[in-house]
Amino acid sequence: MRPEQLDAALAELDAQGLRRCRRVLESPQGVRIRVDGEDVLSFSSNDYLGLANHPALIAAAQAALADAGLGAGAAHLLTGHHRLHHEAETALAEHVGLPAALLFSTGYMASLGVLPALLDRHAEVFEDRLNHASLVDAAVLSRATLTRYAHGHLDTLERQLAASTATTKLIASDTVFSMDGDLAPIAELLALAERYQAWLYLDDAHGFGVFGEQGQGALAEAGVTSEAARSTRLIYMATLGKAAGVAGAFVAGQPALIDWLVNRARTYVYTTAQPPLLAAAVRASLRCLRDEPWRRVHLRGLIAQLRAGVAGLPWTLLPSATPVQALVVGDNATALRLAEGLRQRGILIPAIRPPTVPVGSARLRISLSAAHTAEDVAALLDALCVLARE
Repeated sequence: MRPEQLDAALAELDAQGLRRCRRVLESPQGVRIRVDGEDVLSFSSNDYLGLANHPALIAAAQAALADAGLGAGAAHLLTGHHRLHHEAETALAEHVGLPAALLFSTGYMASLGVLPALLDRHAEVFEDRLNHASLVDAAVLSRATLTRYAHGHLDTLERQLAASTATTKLIASDTVFSMDGDLAPIAELLALAERYQAWLYLDDAHGFGVFGEQGQGALAEAGVTSEAARSTRLIYMATLGKAAGVAGAFVAGQPALIDWLVNRARTYVYTTAQPPLLAAAVRASLRCLRDEPWRRVHLRGLIAQLRAGVAGLPWTLLPSATPVQALVVGDNATALRLAEGLRQRGILIPAIRPPTVPVGSARLRISLSAAHTAEDVAALLDALCVLARE
């Protein structure tokens, strides 16, 4: 696109109801926030357990700031790999029941680092069509053949795997699909990976912290933690800026895999390490995940309350047992009007439109948090009922 075409292209986005604008947060993250000068009840954050402003995490970061300073100052392979990073990686691996782990600056960078480190143009990647954009971009960057299968259609995936002549095969999947909220069949995916000698890359961005008795994530929810710990096929990635309340991501798997990534994952090798204080906050977050199970119990109650309350509304709530509750309304204009109607009533929920979701499936993506109360969810349901009548 040439510079002179930008104004016309932006105008076209406006006409289609697809232009995005950033909101300015003027308060700490939470369920009651100040955005663009307005105080709102927010259902738009991925802070699923309400840990982003937890006093224990803040205290850990402050103590580490005094002890280790602010910036890491260098890449991990130079002098940027602090003791706090090392301790966090050990704690993360132990928490999810896998042998070793490696910190990355973001989940996007983790995927962009891992897949190209393992694949080349002779490889083939198999991806669910509803995978996050980072998994698609990582496959393209790897130069491997990218083969997609319809959402959740494992019979199609198995036929594709059986027909493939690639020297290396890799299955990549979200565990919780971020715009629908449903769960991938993890045990079945792992079985297919073993049967067809393929890697299995699981992106647990929206499952880590939420699932498992101690927030271990989707592997625990699927009951495959022990099997996964033994598998040489599994690559597990989770982000730390959602339920964990901090920032960054980690990849876990067998020690040889992690050692290879230390040497060959370009988004790890060629970037400055995260501030050590974030690693200290991650360890405090893991303690909260382990010691405060009430957060997950309360969250499950809110999910049930919301799902029961929208049963009579004219919009479709997609099946989900996760904090991601997708209320599909159809066209872009309707989604924007509904989001604006809620905003006028002091409730913030984003309208999700193409290309993030398929055309004709624009929706409100309701994100629940353990920091919400039953009264907060009731207020949202009351507002939706009023807007439905209007």
